[in-house]
Amino acid sequence: METDRCDAQAFLEFLRYVLSRYGHQHIGMIFDNARIHHAKLLQPFLKENEDRLTLLFLPPDSPNLHAVERVWGWLKKSVIANRFHVTREDIRKSILSFLGYLHECLEKVLRLIGSMAMSEVQNGLIYI
Repeated sequence: METDRCDAQAFLEFLRYVLSRYGHQHIGMIFDNARIHHAKLLQPFLKENEDRLTLLFLPPDSPNLHAVERVWGWLKKSVIANRFHVTREDIRKSILSFLGYLHECLEKVLRLIGSMAMSEVQNGLIYI
């Protein structure tokens, strides 16, 4: 799913998309404490879907606990830092190419983020 926005409405659309992709399974997701993750707009949706969706929030100022931060750092170093992208579409293509590379070298990704798996089914929950 792609969007041009980074706001509570886009996050709500993302949550709806995730629920639609995983049918009737219970989904557990781990987030930082960005404002959009706590927006009032989300509350009715979260209440309505509490039997299918669990959001867990990391403590504030704890990037060491947020494994994906290491991947974002790698992306910035590999794709964005010291590079000139003429258009937004050029940046998008570079990022998609990097994500394709990550898919090809999952062992390296897992070593980078430690022993945490990016997607794991445990006790009937899917962690994304």
